[in-house]
Amino acid sequence: MRRRNSDFRRPVRRRFSNVFWLTLCGLAVLLLIILLSRETRDSSSRLVYTKRPYRHDRIADGLNITEEMLRPESMTRQINDQISLAKAILVIAKESNNLQFAWELSAQIRNSQMLLSNAASRRSPLTNRESESAIRDMALLLYQAQQLHYDSATMFMRLKAKIQSLEEQANSFSEKSSKYGQIAAEEVPKSLYCLGVRLTAEWFRSSNLQKKLKEEKQAAAKLVDTGLYHFCVFSDNILATSVVVNSTAMNSKNPDMVVFHLVTDEVNYAAMKAWFTMNSFRGVTVVVQKIEEFSWLNASYVPVLKQLQDSDTQNYYFSGNHDNSRTPIKFRNPKYLSMLNHLRFYIPEVFPALKKVVFLDDDVVVQKDLSALFTTDLNGNVNGAVETCMETFHRYHKYLNYSHPLIRQHFDPDACGWAFGMNVFDLVEWRKRNVTGIYHYWQEKNVDRTLWKLGTLPPGLLTFYGLTEALSPSWHILGFGYTNVDSKLIEKGAVLHFNGNSKPWLKIGIEKYKPLWDKYVDYSHPLLQQCNFH
Repeated sequence: MRRRNSDFRRPVRRRFSNVFWLTLCGLAVLLLIILLSRETRDSSSRLVYTKRPYRHDRIADGLNITEEMLRPESMTRQINDQISLAKAILVIAKESNNLQFAWELSAQIRNSQMLLSNAASRRSPLTNRESESAIRDMALLLYQAQQLHYDSATMFMRLKAKIQSLEEQANSFSEKSSKYGQIAAEEVPKSLYCLGVRLTAEWFRSSNLQKKLKEEKQAAAKLVDTGLYHFCVFSDNILATSVVVNSTAMNSKNPDMVVFHLVTDEVNYAAMKAWFTMNSFRGVTVVVQKIEEFSWLNASYVPVLKQLQDSDTQNYYFSGNHDNSRTPIKFRNPKYLSMLNHLRFYIPEVFPALKKVVFLDDDVVVQKDLSALFTTDLNGNVNGAVETCMETFHRYHKYLNYSHPLIRQHFDPDACGWAFGMNVFDLVEWRKRNVTGIYHYWQEKNVDRTLWKLGTLPPGLLTFYGLTEALSPSWHILGFGYTNVDSKLIEKGAVLHFNGNSKPWLKIGIEKYKPLWDKYVDYSHPLLQQCNFH
């Protein structure tokens, strides 16, 4: 087949390249995006512009309370001031028992408050016309209050008088509470008195009396054996002393090595001997003495007994009229003159053959073995005691009169106090340093009660100043007779001390701590049953 001439050939269609078409499509998409974004911006701007007039209108229509209150001619401020004053006068009117006036004033206060509430609701300030009536009525009532002397000066004076009256009542109630609490603490419960009477009768009619006396003589060697654990308790409370002995015996690892030296008075001597003779305490040796046996305890030797013969001292402690009752009753408690209370300062003379003793008060409970106390090194000191100066109350300046030059010159006011109730005494060092003589010196200086007023602890702080070795706090936990004690301390404590008025054998004892004491009392004992102990 013949080919056509080049002039007569069909013209060839030229094709655009792929790159061209892709570029064109991209431009189209970009243009579309630009158009859409511009439309969205226009619509949002239109929305903003439509909202702005609305917000502006609300601000323009609202009531600016601050500006309104600051305006010189503001009715709102005037009504608010009247309401504040009226509320103060309302209190005085009620205190004065003017109930009619108080009712009228309360009604007008409500009316004025309603007026302010309506103005705030409609967002417009009060006008003179609508507030004139409320202001006039309130002003009239305030004028009446002024005529009744319900002004601010009178209010201040009345409130001051009311506060003073309430303070006087509170002080009176506090004093009465303290007085009645002290009386309750000093009273001997009927059941305890009954026990003493029955034990005394039992002692004198017992057929085993001679037998028990012989057994005591056989145990006499233990009383002077310095290799044993010697404890001493000075008390006229049979049941409390029994708890001390029983709790020590129950928690002792070697009760047969424990010796208790009990000293009581003539009245309770037979009862005390009867109780500790008819009851056993796991092999613990118990000996009972009476303070009257110590012939050297007389007025010529003991300052306290000498002071007791003084008429001023007798009036102070027994009449209660010496200083027109200015001194609190607790400072005039006659027990602070009891020789059983002061016998702790004569321990080396009471037990001349002993070298170391542990002194226990009759209001403690022992819940750990105490034998380690007898091997505790006191580092040449006489008294081993637990310090109580974790709080500022228990420092020397709280017990002693530092306005007196003798106290100020010899004792650091911030020296740490300590507690009687569980003390280790090195009697060898005691005798060497003549500690009893130191006690006599300070007791004689305090004949006029200007150095201290209360108890045996202040003279103890003076006597053993610089002679006391601090023991671990867990040996002696205090506060069970007047405050709350941390349960962790109770668990770790070796000796729990019911110091304070709320003794566990009294009705005023703190209930949650009574079980700590009760578990060492055998309430099934026939004598306790007969005397209604429970």
